[in-house]
Amino acid sequence: MPSGFMQFADKYLMWKEGPMIWGSDVAILLVSIGIVFVLTYFHKWKWLWREWITTVDHKKIGIMYLICALLMLFRGGADAELLRTQLAIPNNHFLSAEHYDQIFTTHGTIMILFMAMPFIFALFNIVVPLQIGARDVAFPYLNAISFWLFFFAAMLFNLSFVFGGSPDASWVSYPPLSELGFDPGPGENYYLLALQITGIGSIATGINFLATIFKMRAPGMKLMHMPLFTWSTVAACVVIIFAFPALAIAIALLTLDRIFGTHFFTILHGGNPMMFVNLFWVWGHPEVYIVVLPAFGVYSEVVATFARKRIFGYSSMVASLMLISVISYFVWAHHFFTMGAGADVNTFFAVASMLVGIPTGVKVFNWLFTMYRGRIRMTLPMLWTIAFVPCFAIGGATGIMLAAAPADYQYHNSYFLIAHFHQVLIGGVVFGMLAGMYYWWPKMFGFKLDERLGRWAFWFFNIGFYVCFMPQYALGFMGMQRRMYTYPADMGWNTLNLISTIGAYIMAIGFVFIVIQVLYSVKYGERDLTGDPWDGRTLEWSLPSPAPHYNFAVIPTVTSRDVWWELKEQGRTDELKPKAEDIKPIHMPKNLARPFFMGLAFFVAGFGFVFDSMWLGFLGLAGVVACLIARALEYNDDYHIPVHEVVETEATLGRLG
Repeated sequence: MPSGFMQFADKYLMWKEGPMIWGSDVAILLVSIGIVFVLTYFHKWKWLWREWITTVDHKKIGIMYLICALLMLFRGGADAELLRTQLAIPNNHFLSAEHYDQIFTTHGTIMILFMAMPFIFALFNIVVPLQIGARDVAFPYLNAISFWLFFFAAMLFNLSFVFGGSPDASWVSYPPLSELGFDPGPGENYYLLALQITGIGSIATGINFLATIFKMRAPGMKLMHMPLFTWSTVAACVVIIFAFPALAIAIALLTLDRIFGTHFFTILHGGNPMMFVNLFWVWGHPEVYIVVLPAFGVYSEVVATFARKRIFGYSSMVASLMLISVISYFVWAHHFFTMGAGADVNTFFAVASMLVGIPTGVKVFNWLFTMYRGRIRMTLPMLWTIAFVPCFAIGGATGIMLAAAPADYQYHNSYFLIAHFHQVLIGGVVFGMLAGMYYWWPKMFGFKLDERLGRWAFWFFNIGFYVCFMPQYALGFMGMQRRMYTYPADMGWNTLNLISTIGAYIMAIGFVFIVIQVLYSVKYGERDLTGDPWDGRTLEWSLPSPAPHYNFAVIPTVTSRDVWWELKEQGRTDELKPKAEDIKPIHMPKNLARPFFMGLAFFVAGFGFVFDSMWLGFLGLAGVVACLIARALEYNDDYHIPVHEVVETEATLGRLG
């Protein structure tokens, strides 16, 4: 082969990295060929373009977010299995030290920003407009842009695994470790550009859903009539709008340091690395609440539905959600109690970190009181919700331990911390997102996921979770530090690390069962013929499954909380069935390709700046500007669904009053 090609292959295709990279290259190639073959063989290219790539329908965008989140859960989970395999035994060299650094960096980044965030955005899109009686979100075009920015940012970040090298400065990427002098190569650039692109989409989503909830609720739906999942969306979006700009600023400054030679964080040139640390955690700790608040909303909906009772303490639940969103801004410095900020600062942030446990505790007790004397049905959503309670209680208790500044000097950067944040992020967020996925799956696709396979997945995942993370608390007390590549055999950590790794493998079996469950249920799952398979309480269950693209033929009038439940109890459900004479032409947005091309332009720009190719980077930015200008000059972007088409659709669904 020509020497130039070999140099390119060694540097960018990482051919010297060994079988793991070779296998990944082959797998990516085969999957890509398979996708192209299937789409071509079944003549689905036009269908993919018309129905999905160009869609602005919030329900389809939510489904695409969900698919991406599950794929990223697999990718982040595979990283976790590699990490635990490396740590299963002492003096192990399954991974090289550099590869280990890359994997724990990508694992954390993917799980927080490319798995948890799209998972909550999936539920926002699928549920919120239906719950508040809206036909779409406030800005459908912006919603599509947000998705494609996330999608191409995820593609850019994951490309690093097989082209150029992954970031290796951890998911927090503190300078000076992440500065160019200590971390040359494209890896850290991938991290910075991908996060910047997806962060823009996240801010837009926060604005979009706040506008949707405040301005597009059905007539009569007062704020205190809104379902609790919608309230949790409000709380999360408030935090998104004020927290994500801090991350955008931090990574923009670090990008300027690395690519354009500035020195915002370079000590020798007057920079201050602690400025990055503060900016990062001004976003980073509220981010934990961004992803867990929607999970709290899911638990509230699930508990009320499957206990067949109104949620206990609705007003206090709303207040707790909003209090958490406010207090979340006052806890960031507990991440660096040991950095010498002083007793006064540490005391303030320690107290604030403990205070956030109060509204969280209120919510847990309210869920328990709702279940008390309820006629509980142990469905899959309810199983995941009940499993959350003890798991999050342990995570909350260990969080209070970490919030005590003097004690944190012992726990800081130890495996005790690793166990804690996995306890709350998996037990809180992942359990919640899976509960939400199972709960609203029939509304998305028109069929339930198989209960038997789902229970196998539940038990494998939960048992594996405790086997994996409980030993890590003890390892932390025994002195094992996070980010350790390997350890000597005489530290006394061998058995607990092996047990922890076995637990991680058991969790992986649980995930495999979820995949099998989905594939099996596509053909054999129980079909939802009523639109209300769970005997639900809120407005989305008044619609067929899946809902028509316009959602409501006639926007309903809401007079109370749990309006659908009350109408069922009173035998008045026909009131929500539209009458032919009440149906009017429905104004809807057209499908548009420009959000996809804007995301692609951001990808090109990001790829160019990752490799210091200024012409390619600015070409991509020019594409973004061109899309914005074209949008500003676009007027024919909507249409009306004629009355006869709506009447025909509703008649087919058996919904005409």
